[in-house]
Amino acid sequence: MLHHAAAPRRPAVLQDFLLPFIRKNAVMCVAFAAALITALIVVPDAEYLGYFDLKTLTCLFCVLAVVCALKNIRFFYIIAQKIVQCFGNLRLCVLALVYITFLGSMVIANDMALLTFLPLGYFVLSAAGKKQQMAFTFIMQNIAANLGGMLTPFGNPQNLYLYTFFEIPTGEFMGIMLLPFALSVAMITVCCLIFVKAEPLQMEDEPASLPPVRTGIYLALFVLAIAIVFRGIPYWIGLIVIPPVILMLDRDAMKAVDYPLLLTFVFFFIFAGNMARIDIVRTLLSGLMDQSALLFSVLSCQVISNVPSAILLSQFTENYRELLIGVNIGGTGTLIASLASLITFREYTRHNPGKTGYYVKMFTLFNFGFLAVLTAVMLFTV
Repeated sequence: MLHHAAAPRRPAVLQDFLLPFIRKNAVMCVAFAAALITALIVVPDAEYLGYFDLKTLTCLFCVLAVVCALKNIRFFYIIAQKIVQCFGNLRLCVLALVYITFLGSMVIANDMALLTFLPLGYFVLSAAGKKQQMAFTFIMQNIAANLGGMLTPFGNPQNLYLYTFFEIPTGEFMGIMLLPFALSVAMITVCCLIFVKAEPLQMEDEPASLPPVRTGIYLALFVLAIAIVFRGIPYWIGLIVIPPVILMLDRDAMKAVDYPLLLTFVFFFIFAGNMARIDIVRTLLSGLMDQSALLFSVLSCQVISNVPSAILLSQFTENYRELLIGVNIGGTGTLIASLASLITFREYTRHNPGKTGYYVKMFTLFNFGFLAVLTAVMLFTV
């Protein structure tokens, strides 16, 4: 009897490639679908070229590239580790992790801060035998990343877009965001003091060092990228200088850039531009934004996330003050209110696959608590 060898398994395109890709890049895929649907209504023409904010895309690309290079030499991890090791109990350690994420989001953007410092939180809590605090710590780091980035033009992607789109003066931008920022710091601190005990904590020191030459070059490139964001240097200079230098020193850093995030912006530029050209949509959204730009932008974030809300709603209002506040505090609330929240959810469930329900319940409780307080205060003060 002849036995035939089993035929090699052919890859199922849908199961092996398409579905994992969509799950990993859900926001980008939604943005692409939105752009495609609106393109069927507004046929592509010469006006499409005016949809794209090249400065925003360039600034975002340059910052992401330099941050990836710094991350590859463990710059942020080493700095954060040294800070955390200065504290001797669990409460102070969790506060340090949250504050590091808070400060990191102001410098390297909220999603990059979480990708950098959530693994540090896992490492610290695991090494100290305090995994039961992981859900709370991750949620506070998530809130800190979303709300900490609100103070600077490059702290959140939507900030960079609105700062450029409305040409908001830097001093005015930070002045607008100072009150919700300060309130957020106070609320996060109170939560950590109440919900984390001051238990003794010990961590082993992990020896690490930075390559001095590459560190110096990357920091210089980071200063250049920030100068471009603050309009001190033309944005095209960043494209000429930053990618070639990083390609020469670390090709992996260029591969690690969050290109789906850049494409998400491109697709949402198309979506927002087309929506602004549909008469019934323009009339409806303009009326809602005239009623309360702050409240409607907060509600919009809960459904379509903060970045697309900023891009879309900027077409229908000149009240950038309320819009800016709304799309920042609106990053709290639902899991889809911010891309950063999905990053945190993915990281937590990767380490704790059996506690998804517990995490979602805690996440919802704390996030909607923050959202309610911040929205109420800002509605009465703007």
